[in-house]
Amino acid sequence: MPYLYKFMKDSLVFLLFCLFLLLFFFSEQVKNFSFFTTIPNSFVNVNTIFLSIILEAIPFILLGVFVSAIIQSFVSEQTIQKLVPRNAYLALIPAALLGIIFPICECAIIPVVRRLIKKGMPAHVGVVFMLSAPILNPVVYASTYFAFKSTPYIANARMIIGFTTAIIIGLILYHTFKGQTILKEKNHHHHHHKHHHTHGNKFLETMYHASDELFDTGKYLFIGAFCASLFQTFLDRNLLLSIGTSTTLSPAIMMGFAYVLSVCSEADAFVASSFGSSFTTGGILAFLVFGPMLDIKNTLMLFAYFKKKFVFSLMAITTVIVYITIAIYQWLY
Repeated sequence: MPYLYKFMKDSLVFLLFCLFLLLFFFSEQVKNFSFFTTIPNSFVNVNTIFLSIILEAIPFILLGVFVSAIIQSFVSEQTIQKLVPRNAYLALIPAALLGIIFPICECAIIPVVRRLIKKGMPAHVGVVFMLSAPILNPVVYASTYFAFKSTPYIANARMIIGFTTAIIIGLILYHTFKGQTILKEKNHHHHHHKHHHTHGNKFLETMYHASDELFDTGKYLFIGAFCASLFQTFLDRNLLLSIGTSTTLSPAIMMGFAYVLSVCSEADAFVASSFGSSFTTGGILAFLVFGPMLDIKNTLMLFAYFKKKFVFSLMAITTVIVYITIAIYQWLY
């Protein structure tokens, strides 16, 4: 029964993607059929947004699964242990700064971190890397700087707040889940059997791992993109804009907006800049910091790889810490 359920779920995701692909390329022809004349244009908008999210995220998903596969094939547990400082607190700083070296967005970081934790990286260190890498990388800094040319301090503020919140969240999770296993235990016997024959060929082994990760991660990306496209289409933006000037509500609204829009961190600054005249600076920064840490897409991926208790704790702690940090920023500036 578990295999039948998995097969049905995977097939449904695949058929959903094919349906949206069909509607994207043949929307005008489909609307000419009498059966589809009653379908509102909003459904076509859902389809367009869904595919735009998928097409934006797929390159970074591919990057993530290949990095994950390379780590699995070429990086030993001993190497990970040597690279990470033994002191649990000192290890947080290099973990937060790894994003400068590895420019990976939130679409791709989860399988990489999962693989690093399985290889021996301390869980709280992996989580800090997972939260900070989508923000503290050169590509994101450049996109933020160009999106806010008239207010370049926002790019610097985003980096500082992202670094600070990732460290604080890592400390809290370290004390909350110290000594506990946060990864789900999965049965991969069929993978091990398949990889056994390629043990001597690192390239083939890497490709096999990458294909496994891509399929496992991709289906959650499709579900998350579909949910995000529904929110983008049917959310009343006028209501959001009417309360955007409140220093108390603006960050909370923009955090929620970042969560449901699920825009990759390489592109989210351009979305945020379009709200610059309607929301406070704190609200804009909340969007730019919270979105790369948590959105619909990566929440589903987190539930796929991590235990539910950990995911719910991570979501609650991240939400509270980001909001408090933004509130402090608004109070100081």
